[in-house]
Amino acid sequence: MQKIGDHAVVLGAGIAGLLATRVVAEAYEHVTLVERDPLPETAETRRGVPQGRHAHNLLPSGARIIGELFPGLLDELEAGGTPVVRDFTEIRFSPAGHLLRLEGRPAEPLIYQPSRPYLEGHLRARVRALPAVEIVDRCEATGLATTATRDRVTGVRIVRRAAGGAEETLDADLVLDATGRGGRTPAWLATLGCEQPPEERLAIDVTYASRHLRLDPGALGGEKFIAIGAEPGRPTGLVLFAQEEDRWILTAIGYGAHHPPTDPDGFLAFVETVAPLDVFAAIRDAEALDDIVTHRFPADVRRRYERLRHFPAGLLVFGDAICSSNPSYALGMSVAALQAVALRDSLAGGNRDLAGRFFRAARKPTTMAWRLTVGSDLTLPHVQGPRPLPVRVINAYIDRVLSAAERDPAVAEQFVRVAALQHPFRRLFRPSTALRVLLGNLRRDRVPARDAAPRRPSSPHMA
Repeated sequence: MQKIGDHAVVLGAGIAGLLATRVVAEAYEHVTLVERDPLPETAETRRGVPQGRHAHNLLPSGARIIGELFPGLLDELEAGGTPVVRDFTEIRFSPAGHLLRLEGRPAEPLIYQPSRPYLEGHLRARVRALPAVEIVDRCEATGLATTATRDRVTGVRIVRRAAGGAEETLDADLVLDATGRGGRTPAWLATLGCEQPPEERLAIDVTYASRHLRLDPGALGGEKFIAIGAEPGRPTGLVLFAQEEDRWILTAIGYGAHHPPTDPDGFLAFVETVAPLDVFAAIRDAEALDDIVTHRFPADVRRRYERLRHFPAGLLVFGDAICSSNPSYALGMSVAALQAVALRDSLAGGNRDLAGRFFRAARKPTTMAWRLTVGSDLTLPHVQGPRPLPVRVINAYIDRVLSAAERDPAVAEQFVRVAALQHPFRRLFRPSTALRVLLGNLRRDRVPARDAAPRRPSSPHMA
């Protein structure tokens, strides 16, 4: 790619910031990656990424892009012990009370299951090795520098905490905000007297609680990925993923008044109300490797930067700073990867209207993830939000898709690929799929998503 500037500054060294830095380094002579936290040398959870302690999944759409941006990285992850889902029989997926019938077909591209700190550590090492990149941690961004007319950003004001706290300005041709859902670009725009992005918000009040386990060998057969989603009569769920170091991450999820407890007995009792019998038995008999930790997520939030008529040149917003949706659906890292492709394509077109072109290009993956997550959240009666007729019609159809997917592996696979952002949402409405959905719903005797067999008494092993 042709260089279009001398210096770019990326704010935030999370997954989104690292992917953005990798792409921006192709278009600028020098890139400074600024991070508020001290950055660890190993795979450790950072204070500024509390969600890193919980279940993450690198979906095929994200894995493919990361593999392209960082050749050999996926092989490194696997060689280091990251479990890889290669076949659909290694997945148990029960969204909205429907146990999908997934048969033995290759899951290509593959699903990689590194922990968030492990993946971030590998990405950070690759980015740090780029000759054009300098990483500065323990550094706070405090505001933007602009031209006198405030129509162009010319740099960012920072405070290096390790150097005594004096404010300085980093001059830059481009400043990119990848600091997450708490990103300060809207506040900075207000300070500059600029137009604010329209904001969409859906209050969901989700809390998730997690701990790492070591399961007995073969406790779940060959399964590596288990996800039991919330449903209208039960606003709770869980995910159980295999990870590196022969560990599993168990994350229990609850909406509103149904937040999971943090004491071991209460946590296990909560899991028992959600997990299928065999999954609960594996969890109950597992060795707990750490304490239970929680994270609360109050609302889905999307900032519509692409709708702004005027936006300062030399500034971009990226990742969760654009759209932060329910993490229960595990789309965040893959959306950031898809935005990285949009950023690369936009930079290749030069500086002219860069922000406008990028925000329009990023709208496609962002909208796809937003519709999936918000639409699913709105199927839960306790989530308060507008449900116009199109939303109700689409959700009714998706319920029938899931009913058909209990018996039809072709419909099940198509839904999984849409949910993983591999295929566009409209694939579920193709005539061939709609016909299978219709035929599948002619037989309404549903396959239960939970085994109805009685449970054995709980044991204290996990506590």
